[in-house]
Amino acid sequence: MDQFSQLQLHIQDHIATLSLDNPPVNALSRKLNDELTTAMDQLSDLDEVHVVVLTGAGKIFCAGADLKQRAENTAGLGGLTMHSRRTRECFHSIRECAKPVIAAINGPALGAGLAIAASCDILVASEKALLGLPEIDVGAMGGGRHAMRLFGHSRTRRMMLTGERIPGAELHRLGIVEACVAAEDLLPAARALAASIASKRPAATRLAKHTLNTIEDMSLRDGYRYEQDMTAILAKGGDARTQ
Repeated sequence: MDQFSQLQLHIQDHIATLSLDNPPVNALSRKLNDELTTAMDQLSDLDEVHVVVLTGAGKIFCAGADLKQRAENTAGLGGLTMHSRRTRECFHSIRECAKPVIAAINGPALGAGLAIAASCDILVASEKALLGLPEIDVGAMGGGRHAMRLFGHSRTRRMMLTGERIPGAELHRLGIVEACVAAEDLLPAARALAASIASKRPAATRLAKHTLNTIEDMSLRDGYRYEQDMTAILAKGGDARTQ
């Protein structure tokens, strides 16, 4: 694995705990963006890791894009296009990571932070968590399409048009997160869930995530047929139980 300056990485018992670490608010700088992309790609290939827990160092998960760097990152010919592509690929690297990724949302996850959380496979939150799209307040747009994967039509538009932030308890009531726990219980809860996933056959887990990603936008008939085809592949590879 690479050495990172804005990420903390700890691997134990087949679980990689990855913490965003760009004080004071874990804003998505270009450095953090690129390191997170690299980490997800490398963890995909690391056999000793079966599942990833993604959280934020300190009291904030990720407060969004680093607006102070934005002018620098988008300057020059093609600057904005390249910046937008890097950001998109960062989020996709989480969704496309070969290992399941659990978001342990320890505090505000806003704009790009919401997109990071929404790109994960399973979400758990602390009582201090918030999800929001505050870009309307600075005349920009953020992770609206990512929010649509979590929220319904009306709530997504309300969040995007008003900047409203949804707290952890409400996220749990809405079924957006699997649990809302005290701050000190967040990582233990996320790791307990990760341990359950890590105990499964790695080949089956990898293919299950890949299948869910692939069939997400398919029809019922095509999606279930694809899933049946992947089950057949597991059976041929000796990863499916026959009794």
